[in-house]
Amino acid sequence: MGIGVAQCFAEAGYPVVVVDPDPVALGSGPARLRAGVRMAQLLRRRSSAPAGAETGAGTGTGTGVGAGDGTPASSSPSPEARVVWSEKLSDLAPALFVVECAREKVSVKEEILRQLDQVCGPDAVFASCTSCIPITRLGSVTGRPDRVIGTHFMNPAPLKDAVEVIRAPGTSERTVRRTTDLLAELGKQALVVRDAPGFVTNRVLMLTLNEAATVLGEGTADAETVDRVFQDCFGHPMGPLRTADLIGLDTVLDSLEVLREFTGDERFRPCALLARHVAEGNVGRKSGRGFHQYPAQRNRPEHHLVSRGGASHG
Repeated sequence: MGIGVAQCFAEAGYPVVVVDPDPVALGSGPARLRAGVRMAQLLRRRSSAPAGAETGAGTGTGTGVGAGDGTPASSSPSPEARVVWSEKLSDLAPALFVVECAREKVSVKEEILRQLDQVCGPDAVFASCTSCIPITRLGSVTGRPDRVIGTHFMNPAPLKDAVEVIRAPGTSERTVRRTTDLLAELGKQALVVRDAPGFVTNRVLMLTLNEAATVLGEGTADAETVDRVFQDCFGHPMGPLRTADLIGLDTVLDSLEVLREFTGDERFRPCALLARHVAEGNVGRKSGRGFHQYPAQRNRPEHHLVSRGGASHG
Protein backbone atom coordinates (compact mmCIF):
# COMPACT_ATOMS: atom_id res chain seq x y z
CA MET A 1 0.00 0.00 0.00
CA GLY A 2 2.88 2.37 0.75
CA ILE A 3 4.17 2.12 -2.81
CA GLY A 4 0.70 2.62 -4.25
CA VAL A 5 0.18 5.77 -2.17
CA ALA A 6 3.64 7.04 -3.11
CA GLN A 7 2.76 6.50 -6.76
CA CYS A 8 -0.38 8.62 -6.36
CA PHE A 9 1.62 11.57 -5.03
CA ALA A 10 4.47 11.19 -7.49
CA GLU A 11 2.15 11.00 -10.49
CA ALA A 12 0.51 14.23 -9.29
CA GLY A 13 3.91 15.95 -9.35
CA TYR A 14 4.85 15.89 -5.67
CA PRO A 15 8.32 15.04 -4.34
CA VAL A 16 7.99 11.95 -2.15
CA VAL A 17 10.08 10.21 0.50
CA VAL A 18 9.18 6.56 1.18
CA VAL A 19 10.46 5.13 4.47
CA ASP A 20 10.52 1.42 5.24
CA PRO A 21 12.70 -0.34 7.83
CA ASP A 22 12.59 -3.62 5.88
CA PRO A 23 15.64 -3.70 3.57
CA VAL A 24 14.05 -6.31 1.31
CA ALA A 25 10.91 -4.25 0.79
CA LEU A 26 12.96 -1.10 0.37
CA GLY A 27 15.25 -2.73 -2.18
CA SER A 28 12.35 -3.97 -4.30
CA GLY A 29 10.49 -0.69 -4.04
CA PRO A 30 11.86 1.15 -7.11
CA ALA A 31 11.18 -1.78 -9.45
CA ARG A 32 7.70 -2.25 -8.07
CA LEU A 33 6.99 1.46 -8.43
CA ARG A 34 8.14 1.41 -12.06
CA ALA A 35 5.93 -1.59 -12.75
CA GLY A 36 3.01 0.12 -11.03
CA VAL A 37 3.39 3.31 -13.05
CA ARG A 38 3.56 1.35 -16.31
CA MET A 39 0.55 -0.78 -15.43
CA ALA A 40 -1.55 2.20 -14.28
CA GLN A 41 -0.74 4.11 -17.47
CA LEU A 42 -1.69 1.11 -19.58
CA LEU A 43 -4.99 0.57 -17.77
CA ARG A 44 -5.85 4.27 -17.97
CA ARG A 45 -5.17 4.33 -21.71
CA ARG A 46 -7.39 1.32 -22.19
CA SER A 47 -10.23 2.81 -20.14
CA SER A 48 -10.07 6.16 -21.96
CA ALA A 49 -9.69 4.77 -25.48
CA PRO A 50 -12.68 5.34 -27.81
CA ALA A 51 -14.84 2.33 -28.54
CA GLY A 52 -13.16 0.12 -31.13
CA ALA A 53 -9.79 1.88 -30.78
CA GLU A 54 -6.65 -0.21 -30.49
CA THR A 55 -4.57 0.33 -27.35
CA GLY A 56 -1.00 -0.93 -27.35
CA ALA A 57 0.79 -2.36 -24.34
CA GLY A 58 3.76 -0.58 -23.45
CA THR A 59 4.86 -2.34 -4.51
CA GLY A 60 5.37 -1.61 -0.93
CA THR A 61 5.09 -2.09 2.75
CA GLY A 62 6.05 1.47 3.56
CA THR A 63 5.69 2.87 7.03
CA GLY A 64 5.64 6.46 5.85
CA VAL A 65 5.13 8.46 2.68
CA GLY A 66 6.03 12.13 2.93
CA ALA A 67 4.78 14.63 0.37
CA GLY A 68 7.64 17.11 0.16
CA ASP A 69 6.81 20.71 0.86
CA GLY A 70 3.13 20.39 0.03
CA THR A 71 3.40 21.87 -3.48
CA PRO A 72 3.84 20.05 -6.80
CA ALA A 73 7.33 19.92 -8.24
CA SER A 74 7.92 22.63 -10.84
CA SER A 75 9.90 20.40 -13.23
CA SER A 76 8.51 17.38 -15.03
CA PRO A 77 10.60 14.33 -14.16
CA SER A 78 9.08 10.86 -14.32
CA PRO A 79 7.04 9.77 -11.28
CA GLU A 80 9.82 7.33 -10.34
CA ALA A 81 12.37 10.17 -10.30
CA ARG A 82 10.29 12.10 -7.76
CA VAL A 83 10.57 9.34 -5.14
CA VAL A 84 13.42 8.99 -2.64
CA TRP A 85 13.79 5.74 -0.69
CA SER A 86 15.01 5.60 2.91
CA GLU A 87 15.06 3.42 6.01
CA LYS A 88 15.22 6.42 8.36
CA LEU A 89 12.15 8.21 9.67
CA SER A 90 14.34 11.28 10.19
CA ASP A 91 14.33 11.76 6.42
CA LEU A 92 10.66 12.74 6.72
CA ALA A 93 11.58 15.80 8.79
CA PRO A 94 10.90 18.34 5.97
CA ALA A 95 7.54 16.82 4.99
CA LEU A 96 4.35 18.73 5.65
CA PHE A 97 2.08 15.76 4.95
CA VAL A 98 2.93 12.20 6.00
CA VAL A 99 0.81 9.15 5.17
CA GLU A 100 1.43 6.28 7.60
CA CYS A 101 0.95 2.89 5.91
CA ALA A 102 2.15 0.41 8.52
CA ARG A 103 0.58 -2.93 9.41
CA GLU A 104 -2.90 -2.83 10.97
CA LYS A 105 -1.60 -3.23 14.52
CA VAL A 106 -2.34 -0.57 17.13
CA SER A 107 1.05 -0.83 18.84
CA VAL A 108 2.95 -0.59 15.53
CA LYS A 109 1.09 2.48 14.32
CA GLU A 110 1.27 4.19 17.70
CA GLU A 111 5.03 3.80 17.91
CA ILE A 112 5.51 5.19 14.39
CA LEU A 113 3.32 8.19 15.14
CA ARG A 114 5.20 8.87 18.37
CA GLN A 115 8.46 8.91 16.44
CA LEU A 116 7.03 11.06 13.67
CA ASP A 117 5.82 13.54 16.28
CA GLN A 118 9.43 14.03 17.35
CA VAL A 119 10.85 14.10 13.82
CA CYS A 120 8.45 16.29 11.84
CA GLY A 121 7.82 20.00 12.12
CA PRO A 122 4.88 21.36 14.13
CA ASP A 123 2.77 22.07 11.04
CA ALA A 124 3.02 18.58 9.56
CA VAL A 125 -0.19 16.59 9.16
CA PHE A 126 -0.16 12.88 9.96
CA ALA A 127 -2.61 10.92 7.82
CA SER A 128 -3.04 7.28 8.78
CA CYS A 129 -3.98 4.73 6.14
CA THR A 130 -5.53 2.60 8.87
CA SER A 131 -8.56 0.62 7.79
CA CYS A 132 -10.08 0.08 11.25
CA ILE A 133 -8.26 1.78 14.15
CA PRO A 134 -10.03 4.89 15.50
CA ILE A 135 -8.18 8.08 14.60
CA THR A 136 -8.84 9.44 18.09
CA ARG A 137 -6.72 6.61 19.50
CA LEU A 138 -3.86 7.25 17.08
CA GLY A 139 -3.93 11.00 17.54
CA SER A 140 -3.78 10.63 21.31
CA VAL A 141 -0.17 9.39 21.22
CA THR A 142 0.99 12.58 19.51
CA GLY A 143 1.22 16.18 20.65
CA ARG A 144 -0.87 17.25 17.66
CA PRO A 145 -4.22 15.40 17.66
CA ASP A 146 -5.70 18.30 15.71
CA ARG A 147 -3.35 17.45 12.82
CA VAL A 148 -4.03 13.69 12.75
CA ILE A 149 -6.57 12.38 10.24
CA GLY A 150 -7.46 9.13 8.51
CA THR A 151 -6.89 8.65 4.79
CA HIS A 152 -8.11 5.15 4.01
CA PHE A 153 -6.82 4.57 0.48
CA MET A 154 -8.39 1.62 -1.32
CA ASN A 155 -6.39 -1.00 -3.16
CA PRO A 156 -4.98 -0.52 -5.74
CA ALA A 157 -4.56 3.11 -4.66
CA PRO A 158 -3.42 4.53 -8.05
CA LEU A 159 -6.55 3.25 -9.77
CA LYS A 160 -9.20 4.14 -7.19
CA ASP A 161 -11.09 7.41 -7.55
CA ALA A 162 -12.05 7.92 -3.90
CA VAL A 163 -10.47 7.91 -0.44
CA GLU A 164 -12.37 7.43 2.82
CA VAL A 165 -11.28 10.37 4.99
CA ILE A 166 -11.84 9.99 8.72
CA ARG A 167 -12.23 13.05 10.89
CA ALA A 168 -11.84 12.54 14.63
CA PRO A 169 -13.54 14.96 17.05
CA GLY A 170 -10.16 16.56 17.68
CA THR A 171 -9.18 16.90 14.02
CA SER A 172 -9.16 20.57 13.04
CA GLU A 173 -11.08 22.04 10.16
CA ARG A 174 -7.79 23.24 8.69
CA THR A 175 -6.43 19.69 8.68
CA VAL A 176 -9.56 18.40 6.96
CA ARG A 177 -9.31 21.15 4.35
CA ARG A 178 -5.60 20.55 3.74
CA THR A 179 -6.27 16.84 3.31
CA THR A 180 -9.25 17.11 0.99
CA ASP A 181 -7.51 19.77 -1.12
CA LEU A 182 -4.41 17.59 -1.43
CA LEU A 183 -6.46 14.54 -2.40
CA ALA A 184 -8.19 16.64 -5.06
CA GLU A 185 -4.76 17.42 -6.48
CA LEU A 186 -4.24 13.66 -6.71
CA GLY A 187 -7.50 13.30 -8.60
CA LYS A 188 -9.19 11.60 -5.64
CA GLN A 189 -12.63 12.30 -4.23
CA ALA A 190 -12.54 12.66 -0.45
CA LEU A 191 -15.48 10.98 1.28
CA VAL A 192 -15.39 12.40 4.82
CA VAL A 193 -16.84 10.26 7.61
CA ARG A 194 -16.87 10.46 11.40
CA ASP A 195 -14.44 8.51 13.52
CA ALA A 196 -15.51 5.02 14.62
CA PRO A 197 -13.94 1.54 14.61
CA GLY A 198 -13.79 0.42 10.98
CA PHE A 199 -15.40 3.69 9.83
CA VAL A 200 -17.90 2.89 7.04
CA THR A 201 -15.94 0.63 4.69
CA ASN A 202 -14.50 -2.01 6.96
CA ARG A 203 -17.22 -1.90 9.59
CA VAL A 204 -19.40 -3.41 6.86
CA LEU A 205 -16.89 -5.15 4.59
CA MET A 206 -15.02 -7.18 7.22
CA LEU A 207 -18.24 -8.76 8.46
CA THR A 208 -19.06 -9.75 4.88
CA LEU A 209 -15.62 -11.25 4.24
CA ASN A 210 -15.67 -13.16 7.52
CA GLU A 211 -19.16 -14.53 6.87
CA ALA A 212 -18.20 -15.54 3.33
CA ALA A 213 -15.27 -17.49 4.78
CA THR A 214 -17.64 -19.03 7.34
CA VAL A 215 -20.08 -20.36 4.74
CA LEU A 216 -17.13 -21.70 2.75
CA GLY A 217 -15.79 -23.45 5.84
CA GLU A 218 -19.21 -24.94 6.57
CA GLY A 219 -19.38 -26.40 3.08
CA THR A 220 -22.42 -24.42 1.91
CA ALA A 221 -20.64 -23.74 -1.40
CA ASP A 222 -17.15 -23.79 -2.84
CA ALA A 223 -15.10 -20.58 -3.14
CA GLU A 224 -15.88 -20.04 -6.82
CA THR A 225 -19.62 -20.37 -6.25
CA VAL A 226 -19.61 -18.05 -3.23
CA ASP A 227 -17.96 -15.36 -5.33
CA ARG A 228 -20.16 -15.98 -8.37
CA VAL A 229 -23.28 -15.46 -6.26
CA PHE A 230 -22.13 -11.93 -5.44
CA GLN A 231 -20.97 -11.22 -8.99
CA ASP A 232 -23.85 -12.71 -10.95
CA CYS A 233 -26.73 -12.08 -8.53
CA PHE A 234 -25.69 -8.70 -7.10
CA GLY A 235 -23.49 -7.34 -9.88
CA HIS A 236 -20.36 -7.02 -7.73
CA PRO A 237 -17.20 -6.81 -9.86
CA MET A 238 -15.43 -9.17 -7.46
CA GLY A 239 -16.74 -11.68 -4.93
CA PRO A 240 -15.97 -11.45 -1.19
CA LEU A 241 -13.43 -14.28 -1.10
CA ARG A 242 -11.38 -12.89 -3.99
CA THR A 243 -11.66 -9.48 -2.34
CA ALA A 244 -10.21 -10.95 0.85
CA ASP A 245 -7.40 -12.55 -1.16
CA LEU A 246 -6.72 -9.19 -2.80
CA ILE A 247 -6.53 -7.35 0.52
CA GLY A 248 -4.47 -10.11 2.11
CA LEU A 249 -5.95 -12.59 4.57
CA ASP A 250 -3.42 -11.51 7.20
CA THR A 251 -4.67 -7.93 6.90
CA VAL A 252 -8.28 -9.12 7.06
CA LEU A 253 -7.46 -11.07 10.22
CA ASP A 254 -5.70 -8.06 11.78
CA SER A 255 -8.66 -5.83 10.89
CA LEU A 256 -11.21 -8.19 12.42
CA GLU A 257 -9.19 -8.39 15.62
CA VAL A 258 -8.98 -4.59 15.80
CA LEU A 259 -12.74 -4.29 15.24
CA ARG A 260 -13.45 -6.89 17.90
CA GLU A 261 -11.16 -5.09 20.35
CA PHE A 262 -12.63 -1.63 19.82
CA THR A 263 -16.31 -2.60 19.50
CA GLY A 264 -16.45 -5.54 21.91
CA ASP A 265 -18.67 -7.24 19.34
CA GLU A 266 -18.08 -10.98 18.97
CA ARG A 267 -19.42 -10.86 15.41
CA PHE A 268 -15.92 -9.75 14.44
CA ARG A 269 -14.23 -12.88 15.79
CA PRO A 270 -12.24 -14.31 12.83
CA CYS A 271 -13.70 -17.58 11.62
CA ALA A 272 -11.66 -20.77 11.93
CA LEU A 273 -10.97 -21.15 8.20
CA LEU A 274 -9.59 -17.61 7.90
CA ALA A 275 -7.36 -18.07 10.95
CA ARG A 276 -6.08 -21.40 9.63
CA HIS A 277 -5.17 -19.97 6.22
CA VAL A 278 -3.18 -17.18 7.84
CA ALA A 279 -1.42 -19.56 10.23
CA GLU A 280 -0.38 -21.70 7.25
CA GLY A 281 0.91 -18.69 5.32
CA ASN A 282 -1.80 -18.84 2.66
CA VAL A 283 -2.66 -15.16 2.80
CA GLY A 284 -4.02 -14.50 -0.69
CA ARG A 285 -2.62 -13.17 -3.93
CA LYS A 286 0.68 -12.03 -2.46
CA SER A 287 1.48 -15.58 -1.33
CA GLY A 288 -0.01 -17.28 -4.38
CA ARG A 289 -2.81 -18.93 -2.45
CA GLY A 290 -5.71 -17.97 -0.20
CA PHE A 291 -9.34 -18.92 -0.70
CA HIS A 292 -8.35 -19.21 -4.37
CA GLN A 293 -5.01 -20.13 -5.96
CA TYR A 294 -2.83 -17.70 -7.93
CA PRO A 295 0.04 -19.88 -9.22
CA ALA A 296 1.83 -17.21 -11.28
CA GLN A 297 1.15 -14.21 -9.05
CA ARG A 298 4.55 -13.95 -7.36
CA ASN A 299 6.31 -13.53 -10.67
CA ARG A 300 4.12 -10.80 -12.11
CA PRO A 301 5.84 -7.38 -12.07
CA GLU A 302 2.58 -5.55 -11.46
CA HIS A 303 1.85 -7.69 -8.38
CA HIS A 304 1.80 -4.71 -6.01
CA LEU A 305 -1.20 -3.29 -7.85
CA VAL A 306 -3.25 -6.25 -6.76
CA SER A 307 -1.97 -6.98 -3.29
CA ARG A 308 -1.89 -5.25 0.01
CA GLY A 309 1.58 -5.10 1.50
CA GLY A 310 2.10 -7.11 4.65
CA ALA A 311 3.04 -3.99 6.60
CA SER A 312 0.23 -1.77 5.45
CA HIS A 313 -6.02 -0.80 3.71
CA GLY A 314 -6.70 -0.65 2.67
